[in-house]
Amino acid sequence: MQSSGVAILGVDVGGTFTDAVLLDGDVVRTAKVPTAVRQEESVLAAARAVGAAGVTRFAHGTTVATNALLERRGARTAFVGNLGFEHLLHTRRQTRAHLYRLCAPHPEPLVPLDRCLGVGGRIGPDGELEPLGEVPALPADVEAVAICLLFAFRDPSHEREVARLLRERHPDVHVVASHEVAPEFREYERASTTTADAYLAPVASRYLRALAAGAREAGLPEPLVMLSSGGVGTVDEAAAHPATILVSGPAGGVVGAGLLARRAGFADAIAFDMGGTSTDVCLLPDGRAARVAQREVGGFPIRLPTVDLHTVGAGGGSLVRRDAGGAIRVGPESAGAQPGPACYGRGGGATVTDANLLLGRLPAELPGGLVLDRDAAAQAFAGIDPAAAIEVVNAEMLRALRVVSVERGHDPRDFALVAFGGAGPLHACALAEELGIGAVLVPAAAGVLSALGLVASEERRDSVVSYIRPLPEVRDDLPHAGDADLRYRGQSFELTVPLGGDAAEAFHRAHEERYGYADRGREVELVAVRTADAVPGPDVSFLATDRHTVSGPELVELDGATCWVPAGWHGETNDDGTLVLTR
Repeated sequence: MQSSGVAILGVDVGGTFTDAVLLDGDVVRTAKVPTAVRQEESVLAAARAVGAAGVTRFAHGTTVATNALLERRGARTAFVGNLGFEHLLHTRRQTRAHLYRLCAPHPEPLVPLDRCLGVGGRIGPDGELEPLGEVPALPADVEAVAICLLFAFRDPSHEREVARLLRERHPDVHVVASHEVAPEFREYERASTTTADAYLAPVASRYLRALAAGAREAGLPEPLVMLSSGGVGTVDEAAAHPATILVSGPAGGVVGAGLLARRAGFADAIAFDMGGTSTDVCLLPDGRAARVAQREVGGFPIRLPTVDLHTVGAGGGSLVRRDAGGAIRVGPESAGAQPGPACYGRGGGATVTDANLLLGRLPAELPGGLVLDRDAAAQAFAGIDPAAAIEVVNAEMLRALRVVSVERGHDPRDFALVAFGGAGPLHACALAEELGIGAVLVPAAAGVLSALGLVASEERRDSVVSYIRPLPEVRDDLPHAGDADLRYRGQSFELTVPLGGDAAEAFHRAHEERYGYADRGREVELVAVRTADAVPGPDVSFLATDRHTVSGPELVELDGATCWVPAGWHGETNDDGTLVLTR
């Protein structure tokens, strides 16, 4: 690998391991260390393990915000809304938590009813309808406050005043107003995003400040933090609005997969990241991640730009068992790092990793010197066919791949499959066969590709402006680049089209492609415009150090991962070190 002659460090924290990639001139070094309870310790340990010195750029992917939200370890948060709307987080939408389970509960809101407060006053779509009332006092033990008032996306004057007063009265409380983080219409989604942002801020801020201080002591520059949108931002930006980093870690892998696909000459690809606990897939049209304006995390809608990942609970450590009816089940429970798969010799149960070992698709010793215990794996799989377990987990991952391709109108046969993560290259060819995909790309650094993506990531700042106006009224004020959310007047949902040409005609075409018809005589409404200020990442190139020419069935040992090439597949390493497999 070659770079511009400067040392660039990327460190990605996973649930089991923390990965580091260092580009130092034309030399690349990688390292893996176990993830500690305090993530900042793992990050600095990985930097030491990779020999980081003279680093000029340090990018970091973290799961601290995601874990805090999923495990409910955030701050004691209050919510301030309009009088009559203070219980918005509890009323939600009318949709069920599960379509066919009438009594399935929604996730418990992050703010209990006794900390949901109302303030008088009202902003309407065309300005103030009622003056702002008295701002309520906060409970004494509150650590963060989320403010979401009606029509603040169009006129934030009342929200600004409430935020100002609360910050004056409670200087030690973190205050977030909805127009600062998600200035878009749809009250519940805006309130949910703002609340998650406030709830996570004290936890994420402590972590990021501790990491920045540790980096300074270690002689490293202040880290850039991977955002959910697939670019990096500063520590201050991430600490102020941690809802923007809820998909931080997986986003790095998507960036790395897109980079390698483009360099291998494949314009369109699908990123397939199979780790120890879960699998993330993402469509990469033109070699770059598709993005969405909203996704759910922990059951809560987060209205922020995010790489369009789909995640399923299937990984190398997923536990294999028979259910009461005798059918084989795989996951979503995982053996984790401790005790790990049965073949680790620590008393773990049967996992996908054990099945691959028994089928001859793993070496006797993994990178890092871990010797696998085949007898323990065989004992754990007593009465279960390992090949059947692999079929079950592959079926789960096939569903995920179809979600991001077939279900969104894309033919997977037009895409290459980029396989990475510790377990991805073991399953990629079988999945590609099922989908009719003709090419599988396996990076040389498949086990640490998320960290490599951090090294090459752009600096990015996303912004959104809400309109909800007829398109002809604002057509002349639109930027030349970005995306527009458009809909026919009266519709409930919008389609996103690129700016720079005839936006109305682009919307008609998109609507016809999605729904089978277009009504060019109907008024088109502009809902929002999304833009991004992006600074390209470092210009890096790759040189293969180890070359492989393979013809299946064959086992290929890579840096931090193992690739299984079944019969009928063959390929060789390209100049970047990527193994390009075809049928």
